[in-house]
Parts: sequence; C-alpha cells; structure tokens
Amino acid sequence: MDQQDWASLRSLGMGAGNLNDPFRVSQANNNAELMAKVNRIMQIRQFLLPALLILAGLSTAKAQKYSNEFLAIGVGARGHGMGNAMSATVNDITGAYWNPAGMTNIEAPLQLAAMHAEWFAGVGQYDYIGFGKSLNRDKKSYLAFSLIRLGIDQIPYTINLVEADGTINYDNLSEFSAADYAITGSYARQLRNPALSVGGTVKVIRRVIGSFGGSWGFGADLGAQYRKGKWTVGLQARDLTTTFNAWSFNLTEREKQVFAATNNEIPVSNTEITRPSFTLGAAYKANLGANTTLLPTIDLLLTTDGQRNVLVSSKSFNLDPRIGLEMNYKSFLQLRTGLSNFQRYKDDFDPNKERLAIQPHFGVGLLLKRVQLDYALTRLSADTQPLYSHIFSVKLDFKPKQNS
Repeated sequence: MDQQDWASLRSLGMGAGNLNDPFRVSQANNNAELMAKVNRIMQIRQFLLPALLILAGLSTAKAQKYSNEFLAIGVGARGHGMGNAMSATVNDITGAYWNPAGMTNIEAPLQLAAMHAEWFAGVGQYDYIGFGKSLNRDKKSYLAFSLIRLGIDQIPYTINLVEADGTINYDNLSEFSAADYAITGSYARQLRNPALSVGGTVKVIRRVIGSFGGSWGFGADLGAQYRKGKWTVGLQARDLTTTFNAWSFNLTEREKQVFAATNNEIPVSNTEITRPSFTLGAAYKANLGANTTLLPTIDLLLTTDGQRNVLVSSKSFNLDPRIGLEMNYKSFLQLRTGLSNFQRYKDDFDPNKERLAIQPHFGVGLLLKRVQLDYALTRLSADTQPLYSHIFSVKLDFKPKQNS
C-alpha cells in the first residue's frame, strides 16, 4: 500500500474532523475513553503502514509486489524461531502453510495446532488454527484445513465526529475493523519412492475493510520434500496458479465527499494479482552425543514480481535467504534461532555508504507427552528501531485408536 492508499484509509477512519488539531484534542482531555481511541489512531498511523496492506487493490488490475502480504508472515512459533526457513524442515500440520509435503511426516492420526501473535505493539492481531487427519497411514497421506486471520480491530471511525456547525459530537464516534482471512485445504502423500512426498494447498482469501470494501481471492500452492539419509530437501511453489483478488467498494456519498475534500482517490472495483514465488530449502540433522541433535536449515525465496530490497535484487528476479538452527535435547527441549530479511539501507550520516540490516529470530519449545508448546521472539522487519513481538503456539497429537 502506498502513501496515497494509506491516506485514503486514514481519511475514512479519521474523517474531516482531524484529531491532530490541538484545539480538538484539548477538548477530549477529560474523556479517557476517547483519548484511548485517539492513542490507538496514532499507533495505527505510526506502525501499520508496512503491514496493513488492505487497500492494495486501489490501482488498476496488475501484479502487485506486496499483494496478500499477510500470507507471507508465517504460522507456528517454531517457524518464526528458525527464521522462517521451513520448507525442508516442517514435519507437522503447519506444513499446510510452509510446505504441504511435510505433513506426511506426521505420526499422529489427528493433529491440532493454534498460534497467536500481536504485531505493532498489540495493534495487529495475527491468529492461526489448523487441524488434520491421516487418511491412509500406510501410504502416509494426510488431509488438513487451516484458518489464518490478521486483523486491526477497534479502529475509530470519526468521519461523522464533527457536526455541520463545527461542534464535536462524541456520540457519533464508532469503530470498524480491517481484517484479512485465508481458509485453506491441504493434502499430502508419500509416493512409491518413500523418500519423496508431495502435497498441495488450495486457499480462499477474504479481505474486508469495515463495511466500505472487501475482496475475494483464490489460489493454490504445491510442495515436495525429498529425504536422503540425514538430508532433507524441500521445494514450495506458492500462488502457482497466480492468485486473484477481486475488490469491490461500497462508499456512501458522505464518504466520497470526504475523500474528495482530503484529495484522496476514490477507490473503484478492480482485480489484484499475486504472482508465483518459489522456495528451495535444505536441512541436515546431525547427532551431538546420545541425547542431542542439531538441525541447521536454509531457504532461498525466489520472487519475480519486480525488484525488492533483498540480498540478491534485480528487476527480473530476487533471492531472499532465510537461515535457521534448532537444537533438540531428548526430544523434550528445543532451542532455536534464525536470520532472515536481509536488507540494505543508506547510512543516516553518510548517504554514500550502505549498511546491511538482518532480522534475528529466537525461540524455545517444550514437548510434554503429546502437547508441543512453542514460543518465539521476532519482529516483522529488519528496521534499526523495530518492534519485537511475542509469538505463542501449541500443537496437540491425538492418540491412535487401540485395537481390542
């Protein structure tokens, strides 16, 4: 979303009565509830520009460089703790997102997983839940369904806050939400060669901006994993069919007048396109004594939707590496770290110098019988002054039926 798109959302949420006006803010000093809403507005304006891509469809139909970016965040604290380098490493129900072929490594007949994360100082709520069932344990085929949501809730809607005579009427203050949803269905199975697994995911995407606009989208991913000794190689093709989001908007005449008065473009119905991307990864499982294993892994993300600020960047293609490491002690305690989002930026004091920013990841996991608890500390960007987020996830394996 560019500055003009963000200004459109800002004017819709804040209305003609701009709460940055010192006189109007001073009138609200005695209203604690309103001031909390004002603070939330300020948080949204400061932190959401790089993540809240809810108006990406305002331009004419074409491939967007950062379309459906909420699906690039990732699910599960294990993946976040390992720098999102998961295409060759994933072996549970979160494979529906990282690489569906990895679900063939699930031993439990039924598995359930959930995750919660708060981005940008709690303004953005990111949630995931997935469950899957074994269809044929001999052929290691698995079926899974997942739901992902990124939402910004309780956004103050102040377009009607100022009456026609210039007075402020707090009773006119309301709220709306901007949320992105993805519902996915995934299937994976082992081929005749037991070292090779394949899988696929179909996804339905729903993106809403209050009652003002929304879109429906459809796409598909494919993945494969190949295991040879202590090595595993993974390949995922995301949005292989090209994902289309059809946007429509429903603005009242009053809202259109505010858009025009604040020099913002009035959005029109259109189609947003997400081009395919490809991830190639490798992992090696090494034994450190009788009780400890070490799992280093690396992913290379290839995008072709225009030049990005990544480690290998060009107009034709981009390569973005992700590196992860997991130490597992007695299959009980896991310690994780990772690096991702390698970006170059200009030095603040010397524009002729370039520096490299890297996004670090840290995580820990505990396996308590059939319950896996995971935690990760990470952030969304490689900014020099980032906001860190705490990510929690849980995974539950159900016991197989006992033959009587």
